[in-house]
Amino acid sequence: MKEFRGARRPLPNSPFKAPPQVPRKHFAVGDRVTHDRYGLGRVVGVEGDGDIAVLVDFGSQQARISPPYSALFVL
Repeated sequence: MKEFRGARRPLPNSPFKAPPQVPRKHFAVGDRVTHDRYGLGRVVGVEGDGDIAVLVDFGSQQARISPPYSALFVL
């Protein structure tokens, strides 16, 4: 039996709904952010238009945070 490796596309006439598309988070240098683990910080660098990673200064330390940005929020 062959294993299916790709993502399934819902057909337009399917009674099942397509999974919701999660909007991408955009960060810019200078944005104030909060992180669930590190607390409040400021974005000091963005790699690859935010697709690769975001460098955030939290005061006592700097952290390189890569997607998905589920714990990082813009204030």
